[in-house]
Amino acid sequence: MRTQRPLSRPAVEPVKRRVLRYTILAGDISIVVTRKRIRHMHLRVHPPDGRVTISAPFSIRPEVVDAFASTRLQWIRRQQHRVQKQTRETPTRFVSGETHYVWGRRYELSVVERDGRPGVVLDDRTLTLFVHPGSDPVRRAAVMYSWHKSILNETLPPLIRTWEQRLNVRLQGYYLRRMKTRWGTCNCRTKHIRLNTELVTKPSHLLDYVVAHEMVHLIVPNHGPRFIGLMNEHYPFWREARAELNQSQRRRHAAPAVR
Repeated sequence: MRTQRPLSRPAVEPVKRRVLRYTILAGDISIVVTRKRIRHMHLRVHPPDGRVTISAPFSIRPEVVDAFASTRLQWIRRQQHRVQKQTRETPTRFVSGETHYVWGRRYELSVVERDGRPGVVLDDRTLTLFVHPGSDPVRRAAVMYSWHKSILNETLPPLIRTWEQRLNVRLQGYYLRRMKTRWGTCNCRTKHIRLNTELVTKPSHLLDYVVAHEMVHLIVPNHGPRFIGLMNEHYPFWREARAELNQSQRRRHAAPAVR
């Protein structure tokens, strides 16, 4: 029997960053734009799935960023084709040297076998997985899964409270689990939401989008005009976030669909 996560637990407030992040569409390509204190604009296509980002200084106007992205569409498509061609869909074995993602950032995995309590430590570049000597991939995956849940359990309570206030709703609790075909679901009757633990591997603003999406279902149980109107009002870039989330999974696994 799965255990419900109540909302009364102590929350760890997210660290405030001096950045502005949003998503734009250039043609059919979703691009995450981060405005921060830098001097020049940078365009990047990230492996393994060809995710596109632009870092831009605050001094550059948004329309200039949009125009820059449009003029680089052919280059972006070439780079996406290159990195996706290089991607090999091998199963995760949880061995040193593998690439893993936390909040959309790539880390190299380092596996350390030792006696003592298994766990995970994250630093600037490395994700260190501590496991018992001789542990197999299944046991290692379980340690990583538990760590993913712990991160989400720290992040979700303040995020949920924010959306409760915005939408004037009350959520009774949430569940975390692996899901193959959904990023999230909402039970309108019991006022609970269920979230995919894989969201911890995606950029954090996509978790914000999924939480918003599911909590709007507390007001409107379907995806009709009223639902779309509420999303447009409270999360204006929800279509771009949906496209980015679905695109990010398309190359690596069967994609959970967000409608």
